[in-house]
Amino acid sequence: MANVSDGVHLRTCPLCEAMCGLEITVRDGRVSGIRPDAHDVWSKGYICPKGAVLGELHHDPDRLRAPMVREGNSWRTVSWDDALAEVERRLHGVIERHGREAVAAYIGNPTAHNFSLGRYVGAFIGLTGIRELYSAGTVDQWPKNLVGALLYGGMWTIPVPDLDCTHHLLMLGANPAASQGSLLAAADVLGRLDAIRARGGKVVLVDPRRTGTAEHADEWIPIRPGTDAALLMAMVHVLFAEGLVNLRDLRAHIDGVETVGALCREFSPEAVAETCAVDAPTIRRLARELAAAPAAAVYGRIGTCTQEFGTLTSWLVEVLNVLTGNLDRVGGSMFANPIAFSIATLRPPDQADGFQLHRWRSRVRGAPEVLGQYPLSCMAEEIATHGAGQLKALITIAGNPVISAPDAGKLDAALPLLECMVSVDNYLNETTRHAHVILPGQSALEQPHYDELIWLWAVRNAGKYSPALFPSEPGRRAEWEILLILAALLNGARLADIDVATLDDFYCTGLASVVAALPGSRIAGRDSGEIVAQSQGRGPERLLDFALRVGPHGDGYGTYPNGLTLAALQRHPHGIDMGPLEPRLPEVVQTPSGKIDLAPEPITRDLARLRERLARPDRGLLLISRRHLRSNNSWCHNAPKLMRGRDRCTLLIHPEDAARARLQDGDSACVRSRAGSVVVRAEVTDEMMPGVVSLPHGWGHDRAGIRLSVAAEHPGVNNNLLAPGDLIDVPSNNAVVNGIPVEVSPA
Repeated sequence: MANVSDGVHLRTCPLCEAMCGLEITVRDGRVSGIRPDAHDVWSKGYICPKGAVLGELHHDPDRLRAPMVREGNSWRTVSWDDALAEVERRLHGVIERHGREAVAAYIGNPTAHNFSLGRYVGAFIGLTGIRELYSAGTVDQWPKNLVGALLYGGMWTIPVPDLDCTHHLLMLGANPAASQGSLLAAADVLGRLDAIRARGGKVVLVDPRRTGTAEHADEWIPIRPGTDAALLMAMVHVLFAEGLVNLRDLRAHIDGVETVGALCREFSPEAVAETCAVDAPTIRRLARELAAAPAAAVYGRIGTCTQEFGTLTSWLVEVLNVLTGNLDRVGGSMFANPIAFSIATLRPPDQADGFQLHRWRSRVRGAPEVLGQYPLSCMAEEIATHGAGQLKALITIAGNPVISAPDAGKLDAALPLLECMVSVDNYLNETTRHAHVILPGQSALEQPHYDELIWLWAVRNAGKYSPALFPSEPGRRAEWEILLILAALLNGARLADIDVATLDDFYCTGLASVVAALPGSRIAGRDSGEIVAQSQGRGPERLLDFALRVGPHGDGYGTYPNGLTLAALQRHPHGIDMGPLEPRLPEVVQTPSGKIDLAPEPITRDLARLRERLARPDRGLLLISRRHLRSNNSWCHNAPKLMRGRDRCTLLIHPEDAARARLQDGDSACVRSRAGSVVVRAEVTDEMMPGVVSLPHGWGHDRAGIRLSVAAEHPGVNNNLLAPGDLIDVPSNNAVVNGIPVEVSPA
C-alpha cells in the first residue's frame, strides 16, 4: 500500500447522505490529515467530525484484511480459497439437508453507502431469489418505502423538501444537528435552515426532545412519541374544514382527495390534542401557517418511521404537501432527477402490475411480507423455533443486527444455533462473532465512490466520482465478487466452476436489456449485447458508467455524443452540478393509473388503529432513541477521535421525571421494558419533554469475543434490548423503537 502517491487527494465522504467533499493528505502511505474540499460543487467546504476520521477507519488495526474461519471459540486467518471452500462446504451442506428455504440473508445499512455492495446486492437477491430476506430497512425507513410504492409507484420514489427555496419548513422526528439529512441528501442542513429564516421564512420542529436542531428553528413543539399521525391528521382536518385545500396544478395528477377529506372528519384538533400533548389552537395554527406560506414543505424522518404509526405519519407528510399544492413545486417537496440512473428505480418483475403486499407469511409468527421482507424481529424466532422451514444458515452483509435489531437479546441467543453463518464484514463485532466465516470487504478508501441510491433524494441534481485512494492487498476479493460467488453457491454451483466475469456479464446484460425496453430510455430498442460490448471494465465501475450513459444527461452509448460518461465525470474531480430540482410530474409516477394514489387502502385502513389509540389512556414513561453527531449507528465507535470527550450513552430524563424516579444527575438508572432491562447513567435535562426519556442507539459493545478495542473501552448499553420484537408499525413491518413504555428506577 506504500505505492499511493503522497499529496492531497479528493474524496467524497461515504458515511451519510451529506456526501461531503474532502481533501485527504497522504504522507508515507498513510492519511495524515483530512480537510473539507472548498471547491466541491455539492458540499462547498462543509464537513462534520465523522468525515475527518476516514483515515482512522482505514488504518484501524482491528479492521480485518483477510478472511477468518471460526473453530469453536477461536479464530484463524485463512486464504481466500480456504475461506470460500469452507463457505461452500457449509452452505451446500445446509441446502442438501434442509433445502434452500433454510437460508436467509440480512442486509445492513452500510450497504447503501458502499460503492461495491450498493450496486451488487440487487444482483445477489435477483440471482438467488432468496425469500427469507431481512434488512436494516425495517428498523429505519420501511414506511417511507411503502408510501412511495403505493402513492407514486416506486419504493424509492421519495420527494424531499426544496430547502434552498422554501419559505416554510415543518419537520417531524428529524435531527439534522446530529445526522444531517436522512432520506434527504444535503450538506450543512443547519446552515440551510438558518437561510430559510434569514429570508423571512419559518422553521418549525416537532419532536419529543429539544434537540440541537431546535436552536436553528423558530419554534419547537414537543409531542408525545408515536402520535405524529394524529397531529398531522388533525391538520388535514383543518385544511378541509376551513377551505384551505389548494391543489394548484396537482389536481390532474391526483386520485383520492375526496376520500382523504372524508377520512379526516373525526380527527379534529380537539379530538387528538390530549393524545398528542399538543393543544388544539396550536394544531390549527400549524395548519393555517402551512397553507398560507408562499412555498412550504413538510418533512418527516426516522422518528416518524420508527414508531407505532410510522406508515400513517409518512403518508400524511405526503398528503399535507399535496393538499397545500406544494408537491412537485419549487420551494415545496420535490423529486430529484439524478445524473446517473439508479437500479433501485426499476420496478421488481413480480410487481410489474402494481405493488402487491402480504404475498406470503413467516413460518412462526405468521407475519406478512411487505415489499419482500418480514419484520427483522422475526429472524430470531425463525432460527430458534424447531420444525419444517427452520432457518439453518444466514448470510449477513455489512450489518450488525445484534446491536440494531429489536429484541436484540433474542437474536444474540439464536445465532449460535445456526449450522452455517457467513458474514461479509470488515470487523469481528457483536454479530459476526457468531459467524463461521467472515469475508472482509475493502475499506472506504480502497475502492472508488459514487453514491448509487442517495442522489435519488438530493436537493440538487449533481454528482461526483472518487477513485480508489489505496490499493487493496494482492489477491483480495472485492465485495461485488464476493456477492456473485455467494449467489452462485446458493444456486448449487461448485466453487471450481464459478466464473465471476461470466456472472457479471450476465447481470449487466440483463440490466441493459431491461433499460433498453423502457419507453423513452436513452438506449431504447438497442441490443443489450451491443451495449455491454461497448462498456469498459468490470464490476461497479462498469455499472456506474452504464448508469451515467443512460441517465438524463448521458451519451446513450453514442446517441448523444457530448453526453455524460464515467470518463467525462472523472474530468471534474470536484463534481458537476446540473442545477436545482425542477417539477417532474407526471413522468416520475409509475402507478398503474399513472396518477398519485392519495388514499391507498393498505394505508388508510390503519386509521382504525389510530382511532383506538385516541381512546387509549397514557400512563408512565415512554422511551425514544437518539443519534449523536459523533456517532453513526454502530459504525464509528472504534475511531479514537470520535470517542473522545464525555460519555454520550446516557439516559436523558426531565427533572420532574427524575424526581419521581428518585434519581439525580449522574446516578445509575435501571430502565425496564417488557423485553428487558439495562443500567445506564442518568442525565437530567429539560431538553426532554416530561414523560419521555431517551437512550442513544448503536451501543452495547460489551460482548465477549469482539475485536473492537476502542469501542470496548466505551461500551455503552444496547437500547434495542428494551424494544419488544412484536411492536411494529402494522402496514410496513417497521420496528417500533420510539415510544416504548418503560419504567425507570435507581439501579
